[in-house]
Formats: sequence, C-alpha cells, structure tokens
Amino acid sequence: MNARQKTHLSGGRERAISEAARPDEDEFRVDIERIRFSPYFSRLSAVTQVIPQAGAGTVVHNRLTHSLKVSAVARSIAIGLRNSDPRTQQLVEELGGCDPVVVQAAAAAHDLGHPPFGHLGEQELDRVARQSLGLPDGFEGNAQTFRILTALDSCDATARGLNLTRAVRAGVLKYPWSRNEWLNQPLRSPQDLPRGAGNHSGAGAAKFSCYDIEIAEMHDVLSVFPRIATHQQTLECSVMDIADDIAYAVHDLDDFYRAGVLQYTTVSAELRAWLNHSRSLAEIPEGELDMRRPGHALERTWRRLLAKDPWVACPEAFRDSVERVEHDLVEGLLAVPYNGGLEADRAVTGFTRRWIDRLQASIAVERTPVVRSGHVRLADAAWHDVVVLKFVHSRFVLDRSDLAVYQRGQTRIISSLAEGFKAWLNDPDDASRAPRRLLDSVEAATEEYRQLRAMEPQRFGPAGDGEVQRLGQARAIVDYIASFTDAQAVSVNALLTGTSEGIWEVGRGL
Repeated sequence: MNARQKTHLSGGRERAISEAARPDEDEFRVDIERIRFSPYFSRLSAVTQVIPQAGAGTVVHNRLTHSLKVSAVARSIAIGLRNSDPRTQQLVEELGGCDPVVVQAAAAAHDLGHPPFGHLGEQELDRVARQSLGLPDGFEGNAQTFRILTALDSCDATARGLNLTRAVRAGVLKYPWSRNEWLNQPLRSPQDLPRGAGNHSGAGAAKFSCYDIEIAEMHDVLSVFPRIATHQQTLECSVMDIADDIAYAVHDLDDFYRAGVLQYTTVSAELRAWLNHSRSLAEIPEGELDMRRPGHALERTWRRLLAKDPWVACPEAFRDSVERVEHDLVEGLLAVPYNGGLEADRAVTGFTRRWIDRLQASIAVERTPVVRSGHVRLADAAWHDVVVLKFVHSRFVLDRSDLAVYQRGQTRIISSLAEGFKAWLNDPDDASRAPRRLLDSVEAATEEYRQLRAMEPQRFGPAGDGEVQRLGQARAIVDYIASFTDAQAVSVNALLTGTSEGIWEVGRGL
C-alpha cells in the first residue's frame, strides 16, 4: 500500500501541523468548532446575503443565518447517504466518504470569504483587484474562503490558518482550480467546461477556489482523494454545494415574500405565460425575445439551460418544475399577501419545509459524472426545480432597478476603499500610520509571494523584489477590505474620504 492510499484510508484527518492527540474528540468536530469560533464566522452576521436588512427588518437572511441553514441541509443529505442502499454506500466509500461533520464544517465555512455588499461587492472587488491593484488573479469569494482557512485566520497550532484537516479544507473547494489555470485555454463549448470555469480564455476562470499563493495547499488537500478526478469536487464538497443551492433557492424566496418584494401578479404572469405559450415562444429568434413581455425571460432561461447542460436538461422535466413552482409558490404562497400574522408565518414555514424535504431527499451518486456535474448531485426532477426557483429569485429580486441603484452606490465604496488604502500605503510620509492589521497583512502577504517566487521564478520575470512587494501590498489590501462587514465598509470609507464625524468610534475597529 502506497502513502497516498494510506492517507486516503485515514479519511483526510491529517493536519498540516501535527497536534496533540485528542482521544475523546473527533478531529472533524474540532474543525467545525474552530470555524464557528472564528471572528470571520461571527462577521457573517453583518454581511448581506442578497438584499440588505436595512429597510426589510430581521426577516431577511444574512450570510451567517444562511450558512447555518446550509450546514443543516448538508448534514441531512450526508446522513441520507449514510443510510442509503448498500450499492450507494459502497460507492460513497470508494470515492472518499461523506462524513456528516465534514459537510457541516464545510458548509459553515463556505461563505467566510464573501466581502461586503453581496455578490455585486464581490464582482467590484475583483475588478478593483485586477485593474487598480494589478493582481493577476484578482478576488473571488470562494478563493478567499480557502485563504482564510489556510492563511489569514489563526489557532493555537499556528498563526497562519486554522490548521484544519485535509478533508474539511477540501470540502470548501467548490471550484478546485485557480483562475490562471484556465488562462489562454482553447475556446470550448459551455457544455464541455466545468460549472463555474467560464469560457473567457483571456481572463482565466470565472469562478475558482484558490489564489496562486495557495495552489500548493489546494493540491495537497485534494491528494488524499485519489478517486476524485481533476476539476471534480470531493463528495463532501458536492453535498455542501448542493445544500447551498437548496438554501439559496428556498430560504431566499422566504425572505422576499416576507419583505413584500415578491408579488403574485408579476410572478404569476411570467410562469403562466410560458406554460400557456411555450410552443410559440420557442419559435421566437433569440434576438427578438423581449424581457418586458411575460414568458420571454423564462424562455431565455430554458434555452440557456439546454445549451449548457444538455446532459440533464429535459423539456418535460422543466415544464413539470414550472408547474410545481406555479402551483405551490405562486398560487399557494404568493396568492395570500404576507401580513405578519401567525397564519402567514405558518404558510411560509410549511412551504419552506416541503421544498427543503423534497430537495434534500432527491440525491443521486455517480461514479463517473459529466464534467458539469459532480459525483453527488440533485436528481433530475429536483435539479430542474432548483433552476426554476432560482429563476424566480433572479428575475423578480436581483433584476429590480431599485436594488440595482442601491448596489451601484455600494460598489463605489469598494473602489474608494481600495484607492484610499493604496494611496496611504504608498505615501512615504504617512504609510507608517496605516492600520496595524493592514501593515501586518502587507508583511505576511509579501512573504507568501516571496516564497512563491522562490518556487516559480518564471512567474515573476525580471521585476524581482519590487514585483513581490507590489503583489504583497495589493493582496493585503484586498484581504483587508474583504474582512469588513457592510457597516464597517461604509464607516471606514467615510473616514478615508473625510466625511465622518465618528473618528474614535470607527477608528478603533481598524
């Protein structure tokens, strides 16, 4: 038996730094407690999930409540696999196992890297990181999560990272590649690319789970799962990813209904128009679809689904899912406006429970999945259900102009913070007065790039130490901004731009 096989049989319980044995504690349980006690985890209570709590009350999920629910759904799926038929149990074991505590830990950690202001904040921080700060691999929330677990947070064993087991670290690698791994790749059809990789060969991967400075660690943690193919998630990661999709698709609709954002008339008109006129809609050329007309947006969603995922997209299954959502969400839940009463709360709870139970019980395990799927995936009908639920979410919440104008204002804060900190750190007369945590981060990140240069000198070219220092400073600025809550980002930007009067209160948090 070789070393890799021995490691695999241990279940990925090894840590990068050996620690004293805990005979009465499971190693994976130690991991989940380290994550839950992390300040990065606590911070999620003040980070936007989709829409801000301001003006919508406490009914709206934040990143922390979302993560807790993803953790609960993931655990249920993992237990379901543990209690499945013997053939499935054997296949799960052959592929590396699916421990319920590992999936809980991965689910608790999966959003640690999200910056302030939701997904638009993530996109803006990536743009600023690449264009203003000159970071080749920019910013990505999943890669930032892995960086937090392996470098930015700390524990008793090391000042750099939580020293988690390999299985838990692998469990957060939703997109197990770096951005630059997909740089200058030949153009391929979307159906031939892993989900999230994108097809922008000049810019690298659209989604990815590690930066260049964490590539070695990513390969190390994946090495204990020899049956998992390149660019595939571990089983525990796939379960976490599915749970994330389920929670996002169901619990967020719960939010929008309670907040009065989802309206019966508009959602019903879209779904009914497509159900009644799908044949005629199918004959409209792509360029003539009009998103202002009911049914057209759903028709475009179906076409894109068929183009990217022909391995699973089925017209009958898609229609069945639209009918289910129209019946249970539109005619069942949205037909009665939410009034805050007990009956309304029971209706929301009942809807959520039915859909969560249905989806988390609809799981398939495959030995050789297609490139856009995983070893663990939603069964076909449930997969279509999630697509339709996400469509409702996207079309009737994310596409709203009132949310867009608010988000565009928030992105200006991200850009302003990056420009302000960059100018400060490069001010020869005042750089030493920058926040201590930021200065420490610059030093640590610069050392990481120095080590990367020692291993891969061709990556840096003739620029030498100057390039190492520039990259270290840029990465530290991104790390620093990404660690803020929404409120911190607003208040710190006010300090940097000279518009805040709360100097001492805000400044102490830097």
